[in-house]
Amino acid sequence: MWHVVPRTAQHPPAVSAVTLHVNGVRHRLTLDNRTTVLDALREHLALTGSKKGCDHGQCGACTVLMEGRRTNSCLKLAVACDGAEITTVEGLADGENPHPVQRAFLDRDGFQCGYCTPGQICSAIGVLAEAADGHPSYVTPVAPEAAGRSVPPGPSESSGAADGAPPPVPLTPEEIRERMSGNLCRCGAYANIIAAVEDVAR
Repeated sequence: MWHVVPRTAQHPPAVSAVTLHVNGVRHRLTLDNRTTVLDALREHLALTGSKKGCDHGQCGACTVLMEGRRTNSCLKLAVACDGAEITTVEGLADGENPHPVQRAFLDRDGFQCGYCTPGQICSAIGVLAEAADGHPSYVTPVAPEAAGRSVPPGPSESSGAADGAPPPVPLTPEEIRERMSGNLCRCGAYANIIAAVEDVAR
């Protein structure tokens, strides 16, 4: 049977110094080792755009961009992300000019209550980058000659760029639905979210 030592004055929580680069600003924090990136953003840096939904990585409300890739910030311990570059929804706009994905969500009315919207927007930006880099999803068609490969094709075999990079994946509605499936909208604004991502993909 496990014996849990209560956190008291005699048994304080273990803490570590952590540096996070958030929206281009360097922050040096001393955090309980159990603090997630989401809680560091919300409770220590007052960046409350990223939302706490399920706290289990299942709803996507906490999605941020870490090193340019989308991630569920509720599942990442801040101490494991020391030195990371993080972009939250607060860091997307260029001054008074919204990010193209933010603009598309407004134009397409891709939200209702707005709770999931920051995560949806960050995830959509990640989706656009992944597709542009040629990363396939579950629904991406695979060329017959590539089916069953255990390793990626070499430069001479690739149908992508001359350096062997895979070609971009067209973001069809089916691709967008699959790639955005980790971000839940309890209001059901999915049709408009897909349209917003399509607009930017074009």
